[in-house]
Amino acid sequence: MTHHEEDLLRRAIGLAGQARAAGNPPFGSLLASPDGTVLAEDRNTTITDADITAHPELKLARWAARELDPAAAATTTMYTSCQPCTMCTGAIERSGLGRVVFALSNEQLAKLRSASLPPVRQEGPALFDEARIPVEGYFR
Repeated sequence: MTHHEEDLLRRAIGLAGQARAAGNPPFGSLLASPDGTVLAEDRNTTITDADITAHPELKLARWAARELDPAAAATTTMYTSCQPCTMCTGAIERSGLGRVVFALSNEQLAKLRSASLPPVRQEGPALFDEARIPVEGYFR
């Protein structure tokens, strides 16, 4: 990692501090072009926006999908204070971003948290023959 990349990651950590100071969970992210220019940045606003999906990584992935053509999105790097959650990882993949650099891993974050969310019980797969009909051929 270059010194400039470390500075971008420190900026994401600073955004996490701003999120916490505003009463939100402490997460921040930014999106940079290949030359290191910051294209967009955001912080967690899940509390102040009353929106459980207002993670900065998700908001930036949505911004990139809306504002960048696929070729440009593929050249970007997201710098984020923590490793993206599963929801955000899915959005990042679908937006076509090229790379993610994070400070804290999910394992490190779990050690810093006093409580974890309870797992949600999932059941399935079910009704395969019916469920496959609208999906077949879409991803070709």
